[in-house]
Amino acid sequence: MKDPIPRDGLRPEFWKRPLNTLTPREWEALCDGCGKCCLNKLEDADTGEVFFTRIACRLLDNETCRCGQYEERKRFVPECVVLTPRSLPKVAYWMPATCAYKLLHEGKPLYDWHPLISGRAESVHEAGESVRGWTLPEYEVPEEDWEDHIIEDL
Repeated sequence: MKDPIPRDGLRPEFWKRPLNTLTPREWEALCDGCGKCCLNKLEDADTGEVFFTRIACRLLDNETCRCGQYEERKRFVPECVVLTPRSLPKVAYWMPATCAYKLLHEGKPLYDWHPLISGRAESVHEAGESVRGWTLPEYEVPEEDWEDHIIEDL
């Protein structure tokens, strides 16, 4: 017998379940709203090492740390990754170390500041784990200058 799904669509502690068993609503609720995945990254062609920059996707809202066109993002940014349980293993290497999807994929627990643990959406920002207020929009910085905006510690 399947576990009943509550009216809000989120089962208790659903994040402790296998990722491929989550409902679409549960999957989306894993996002902590940090905005780090929306930062442009540079990858070293020789080593495969990934470097995050302060340069944000043109759709990222710097205050909310959310995509301004989430449902239609692929139309505006064709290279945007639509994260699914199936695509996660292929892209986890470039995701931020604090990302809930990456943590759970690696069998690690969520941080205390994650909104699912704290019960508050603002906790990610209060913990200093979001990009709120310090990104630059990609349309303001030429791509050849992105190296000047690499973040050493993310």
